[in-house]
Amino acid sequence: MIRNMGTFDRLARTVLGLILLAAPYLSGLALLEGRIATVLLVAVGVVMLGTAALGNCPLYRILGLRTCKSCG
Repeated sequence: MIRNMGTFDRLARTVLGLILLAAPYLSGLALLEGRIATVLLVAVGVVMLGTAALGNCPLYRILGLRTCKSCG
């Protein structure tokens, strides 16, 4: 699998993924405490962490985007 994400993109996705995973449990906002919101935020957070760990975003591949200049 060819990487298509740069270091900054991977770091940003990691931070955002961790925030999304923690938000339903730590925010205290009533909007984020519902079952649907929790499942949605956790799912998106896991996807963000997965793409960051792999360094490959399927949506980037479909759109022909690449944030990694040295990846080939």
